[in-house]
Amino acid sequence: MTSRPLSWVNTAYPFAAGYVVMGGVVDARLIIGTLFFLSPYNLLMYGINDVCDYESDMRNPRKGGVEGAVTPRKYHRLIVWSAVLSCLPFVVALVFLSNWQSASVLAAVLFFVVAYSAKGLRFKEVPLLDSVTSSLHFVGPLLYAYSLVGTTQAGWLVAVAFFCWGMASQAFGAVQDIIPDREANIRSIATVFGARATVWLAIVLYAAAVGLVACLGVAAWPVAVAGGLYIINLLPFVRIHDKDSANARAGWRRFLWLNYVAGAVVTVTLLMKVWGV
Repeated sequence: MTSRPLSWVNTAYPFAAGYVVMGGVVDARLIIGTLFFLSPYNLLMYGINDVCDYESDMRNPRKGGVEGAVTPRKYHRLIVWSAVLSCLPFVVALVFLSNWQSASVLAAVLFFVVAYSAKGLRFKEVPLLDSVTSSLHFVGPLLYAYSLVGTTQAGWLVAVAFFCWGMASQAFGAVQDIIPDREANIRSIATVFGARATVWLAIVLYAAAVGLVACLGVAAWPVAVAGGLYIINLLPFVRIHDKDSANARAGWRRFLWLNYVAGAVVTVTLLMKVWGV
């Protein structure tokens, strides 16, 4: 529950897909990087979040399952050390197999993972920066892949679209937590902007992502259509009030499964590109 296995694909997939499509090779960096972004990276990201958000998570009715653990304090040190030590050999290997530019990108990605939740930084409590940082958690692995094998103009367009998707997803996810976050005195994009405005911002960002993907050409249109499902998922909440913000959880549950639907469409599209169909 601490490492959120349901969401592992959201970080490992961007790295692996970006590396293979842009680099076209299967090598040690691909295997090590994919394994790193699959599990240790998520334990670091979500484990630190669970430890640092323990007080507020106890008040949050959606915590305690696949969306985050509420682990007793006696296990917090174990979680942090497990996260750091599990990441260490992968990071050392990736740095050894790359250049200083790629190592710098990886360092930046890891910094934002820690800065989102860690005390003294807490980017998650700075409205808008919380959405930006959260999005970088998922776009970061893709950018790291680009730093290793290079990319194209289309690749950068994909990264920007993915970034918009990430911001929208974090913003919408924050809506359901408005009440427990306010009770815990935690600021977020949703507690500051309000439920309705945040939902509309997420819709605009999703629409931007869809538009950018559509610009890639006819071959990418199925992905754009799949991206439109995220907008449809938010339509029932366009008039939501802060007092009813917990109702957005239904949309968030659908979002978790939409990722697999959209991911399947992306996979088929990428395979067709790689095979030249």
